[in-house]
Order: sequence, then structure tokens, then C-alpha cells
Amino acid sequence: MTARLNIAALAPDLYKAVRALDGAVGKSGLEPRLQHLVKLRASQINGCAYCVDLHVKEALAQGIDAQTLHLVAVWRESPLFDTRDRAALDWTESVTLLAQTGIPDGDYDRARQVFSEAEIARLTIAIGTINIWNRIAVSARMQHPV
Repeated sequence: MTARLNIAALAPDLYKAVRALDGAVGKSGLEPRLQHLVKLRASQINGCAYCVDLHVKEALAQGIDAQTLHLVAVWRESPLFDTRDRAALDWTESVTLLAQTGIPDGDYDRARQVFSEAEIARLTIAIGTINIWNRIAVSARMQHPV
């Protein structure tokens, strides 16, 4: 697979705006662990090798255990994830797969048992942001270092 587009160069103002949104999400008050789990899980779902590679490296650098990162794809079957992790990962899957899920009330209700409405709002924007990045990286065929 070869790179297709350099979106950063072709649409610099828009790319810069996405970077600014990503920076705001990083400062939103969501726990860093949740942010890393959300980024990794959405990137897995979207098949974005560039983002999976990037976010695993960032999470490891932030001290998240490698075994935890290996098991994000099968989080439902792993005891390594606490209640907040599980709620964030469930919400990430529902929002990322919105065309299939329609984000049902049950998914919202499960998130609401663990998160405040303000936290769900921030979490939803974090999920939307990584989905934007995944779409940029996959459509552009961005290459991760080998």
C-alpha cells in the first residue's frame, strides 16, 4: 500500500483545525487512560494501522501496561478493564459504529451509569475526533513507521 494524499499539505487550515480539536480533547479533563483506550479501540474498529501504531506507542509512553493494550480488542473478555474503562469502550464502539448501532438508548443508559452527562459529552467529542483522524489516515493511506 502506498500513500495516496498528503492531506496536511493539501488542506492545511482544516488539518490545523483538527489538530486544535485534538489538543482541546487532550485538555478536556477526561482521564488519559480513557483517552488512550478510546483512541486505540476506535482505530482498531476503523482499521487504521497508522493510528493503532501511533496510539499504542503513545499509551506505552504514558505508562499504560502493554498487556492492557493487547487486550483492548477483546475488552469484554478481559478482567483488566474497570467499570469506567468498560463504559468508555462500550460507548466508543456504539458511537464509532453509529451506522450499525444507531446509538441505542441502552448504550447511553450504560454510559450514564458511570459517567456524568458532561463526561459523556467530552467522551463523545473525543470519539468523534479520533474517528476524524482515522478517516484522514485511512483515506490518505498514511504509512506508519515499520
